[in-house]
Amino acid sequence: MFRRFVVLIVAALPLAFAADVRVVEEIAAKVNGDIITRGELDQRRKDIEQQLRGEGLTGQRLSQAVTEYSSQALMEKIDELLLVQKGKDLNIKIDAEINRRLADLQVQSKISDPDKFHQYVREQTGMTYEDFRQQMKNEMLTQRVIGQEVMRSISVPESEMQKYYEEHKSEYMRKEAQVFLSQIVISTEGKTPEQAAAADKKAKDLVARARKGEKFSELARDNSDDVETAKNGGYVGSMPKGMMDKAIEDIVFKEKKGFVSDPFKRAQGFVILKVEDRFEAGQASFEEVKNELQDRLTQPKAEGKVRIFLTQLREDAFLEIKEGYVDSGAAAGKDTRWRDVAQLRPQTTTKEEVAARTRRRKKLIFVPIPGTVVKETPEDAADEAEQPGETAQPAKP
Repeated sequence: MFRRFVVLIVAALPLAFAADVRVVEEIAAKVNGDIITRGELDQRRKDIEQQLRGEGLTGQRLSQAVTEYSSQALMEKIDELLLVQKGKDLNIKIDAEINRRLADLQVQSKISDPDKFHQYVREQTGMTYEDFRQQMKNEMLTQRVIGQEVMRSISVPESEMQKYYEEHKSEYMRKEAQVFLSQIVISTEGKTPEQAAAADKKAKDLVARARKGEKFSELARDNSDDVETAKNGGYVGSMPKGMMDKAIEDIVFKEKKGFVSDPFKRAQGFVILKVEDRFEAGQASFEEVKNELQDRLTQPKAEGKVRIFLTQLREDAFLEIKEGYVDSGAAAGKDTRWRDVAQLRPQTTTKEEVAARTRRRKKLIFVPIPGTVVKETPEDAADEAEQPGETAQPAKP
């Protein structure tokens, strides 16, 4: 192949041309090998405003709340990137679980065509399928890292729980009997008779495995078609009388803690229930609410320890923040000044170029000139293939 071109070195371009560029995206911060852009922070602000409007805020109250929450946007984004990066360092594998959850969502949507399902995701979330999948992955990684690196180290002495219980005893007075349940849902929606029969067999197999000693929470996490409860090991929570079908209620309210039911046939599929706990009306004893007390007293301790953990990650990270942006979770004494703006040519660049982290070389611009013919060498082709996206584009007149 032949091509007409003349070679110009970017560094030799006139300053007037270099200044006359169209900004593609502005980088607000660099976090190790990742970047945060102004566009991402602006989108976060829009999401916050939409959420607050949905909660009924308007006018000055809305404006003040948006400003307050938006001031934390950069901190939260840095937190997320640091936790995701830590998850990769710890080699936490979640791709299989993400794929399963997305497959479950597709089954629930009753959309078999992949392209149509991707469009459905965009309509429901406002994100592309790829961005939605990445968000799910990031959220799961952050949860796993916090659980593995922070939560398991937190314990509350029994004496502290006993003291809290005595001081808040009235809060643990039950007006009626309660049962605490976990569930596994095996859907039959949109399935053929053969597939429904396979679902029935799967549900019965899961019951047998749970009764033989396998952890119900893990079986729910890996098999339940109810995405929300699957994330929590199938945990549903407290169910007072009158909230379930009588046929189910009559069974779970008489069985003891640890009971695993046979599959209940419902219109949408099969439901397996486990009685995590059950209590009669009246004053709950300390032993009955011990787990609840543990969770309640762990939370404030966890918040502080998570912040300490994130500060440590910041201290160990390569972190640069552009002037005009503030990380409200910054580590004291950590120098995060932006140093290499000039190397980006210009100060703004595409997210894709920086994220690629390819080695920097002098970039060549090829401008066709009539009458000039030069044969493209294999080295030229290879060199072009390695080049990242343009840092900026000339402004249109």
